[in-house]
Order: sequence, then C-alpha cells, then structure tokens
Amino acid sequence: MSPRENKSNILMQKYELGRLLGKGTFGKVYYGRSTIINQSVAIKVIDKNKVIKAGQVDHVKREISIMRLVKHPNVIELFEVMATKSKIYFVMEYAKGGELFKKVAKGKLKEDVAHKYFRQLVNAVEFCHSRGVCHRDIKPENILLDENDNLKISDFGLSALAESKHQDGLLHTACGTPAYVAPEVIKRKGYDGAKADIWSCGVVLFVLLAGYIPFRDPNLMVMYRKISKAEFTCPRWFPRGVRGLLRKMLDPNPNTRISIDEIKQCSWFRKWPNGIQTTQEGENRSVSPSITNHSEQYGDESNGLAAEARQESVVPLSEKGSKIYFKTTSISHHLQAGRNCKSAEDENKEKGCRFVEIREPS
Repeated sequence: MSPRENKSNILMQKYELGRLLGKGTFGKVYYGRSTIINQSVAIKVIDKNKVIKAGQVDHVKREISIMRLVKHPNVIELFEVMATKSKIYFVMEYAKGGELFKKVAKGKLKEDVAHKYFRQLVNAVEFCHSRGVCHRDIKPENILLDENDNLKISDFGLSALAESKHQDGLLHTACGTPAYVAPEVIKRKGYDGAKADIWSCGVVLFVLLAGYIPFRDPNLMVMYRKISKAEFTCPRWFPRGVRGLLRKMLDPNPNTRISIDEIKQCSWFRKWPNGIQTTQEGENRSVSPSITNHSEQYGDESNGLAAEARQESVVPLSEKGSKIYFKTTSISHHLQAGRNCKSAEDENKEKGCRFVEIREPS
C-alpha cells in the first residue's frame, strides 16, 4: 500500500479520493478510485446548502433521475449516489480522453473521425429520446471521450423528461448555449426538445468538420438572427452528403426538420457502417489503469473531505424508493422572461472553470 493510500482519504469505505478536477456552482469534482475493483471514477461532491439557497433542489433530483434512465455505451454513466446531512456524492464514469471540445479546438477533424463521433452522438441522443429524455445542451464541451476514443454525452443538468412538457406537449424553458441553441428555443413559444436536440447535433457536426461554429457574431442578437434564418455557409471541403444533411438538420422550421430515423438513412451517415467500435450495453466498457503517481493523484483536500463524510451518517441512494432530504418546504426555480437558462455551473464552464465528469461499478 502506498504511504498516501490510507484511511484519511477513503470515502464511504469504498472510494479513494484524489486530486481536484473541477469546480462548479454547487460543488467540486474529484478524481477517485474504487477500492473494491481498482477502477477510476469521478466523484462530484454537491453542497446541499448551496443547492437549497439557489432554489435548485428539484434540479438536482431531476438530474439524478435522468442519469439513471440513460444507461448507454455513449452516455456518461452514474454508478452511485450517496448523501450525508450536508453533501451529495455522484460517483460517475471516468472519461480519460477529456472533452471533445479540446480536440476540435485544435482544428477540424478528418472526415472518418468526425463521422465516427457523429454516429455515436446520434445513437446516444436517439436512446435518450427513447427514454423520454431531451438533453437541451448538446455541445462539444458536454461531450467526453473515453480511453478508447469513444464518445460519451455528459452534463444532464439542463435535461428535461417527457413529463416536463406543458399541456400543449411542448417545453417552455429557454435554455442551452447560444451558438448551439435551436431557433424555436430562442423564440420562447414552446418547442419540441427532441427536435431542438437534432439542431444542436447539426451544429456539432459542422464544428467537427469545420473547426468553428456555423453561426458566428460578436453581437449575440445578430447571432440569434442568423440562427433564426439558418444563415450559414459550408466550407468548400465539406462532402456533398454532409452539406445536404446539415441543411436538413439546421432547418429553422422544426416541423420540417429531419428526424433521427431519417438522419440514419442518409447516405453519408451510412458511409462507414462498420466504422464504430463500441461495446454493447451492460458489458465492461473500459479497464482503467491503476494509479501509480500518487503524488499527482492525491491531495490534502481529499483527506479533509473524506474525514468530514465519516463524521456524518452516509445514506446510499438505491435506484428505487430512495430520496434526498433537504431542510426546506417549497423550493422552485423559475426563469425570468428573456433570460437564458444556462445554470451558473455552465457559465463557469465558459470562463474556464469546467466540471470534469468521469467512471466505476454499480
């Protein structure tokens, strides 16, 4: 056993806490390792008091429910949720490859690589929709890569369930990231979350092949006008099949916008039918390396966090019948008219303070 591998940084007698990976509005994310199967994980630690004060109790509960619904090879998996009186712990899949954003920030991708990622993205989004979940914030920053270079959708903080729809069958909360948001979301007249996700996937496809976003302008209102009219130009190197597909995905009219079934029938999408190397749902999807550089992986802050947890009663939250209790009565979070519903956590991401999500057993 390493001298750093001691009880002081063991959380819940199950997870060895490591270095700080990222900070957000309501907590922090740490690198971790399961002491049971020696597998790398990410542990998101949420401060209950901050959540209550911000009126985001239902937000956290919904995120947990959604992540348990969408177990798919191309979606970051939530392995376990535990809670004490003051903290909530999300134990998640570790995506060693980091954000897709970091990869495309270096420049456009080769067509076959972009095709692989896009195909995996579409498959993941299709599965989410089949479970009644709309992501509503699909962008390269919320897409991670595992050690086998397979895509993983993450950050379901703005996601909506089918039951969130109003009587008109539409969603009415304007949310997302400006450059990736669909025109109907901007108009705030109600929208189909699944169709809005397809638009965002189209923007991601453009970014993968171009290396930049299709709707660009330093003035946000001008950008919104371009989005509303779908004013964009494909670079000359885009394949003809991609140009046609993008025109259908970035159709400003959601009623005529292409569906996922139709996307999967497009010639470009079917160009490399066997080009994806993903495992089937339920299989052991990756084997994380054991930790060797303990001086890099572990820090003093994790020791204090584990000690704090030991002083409080730990409540594992099973998939059925468990609740997270908050000392509050009626808490809601309504957006003001005309306000973008990106959470403060998302705003922190854009400032360079990103949540890094990551992996372990159930």
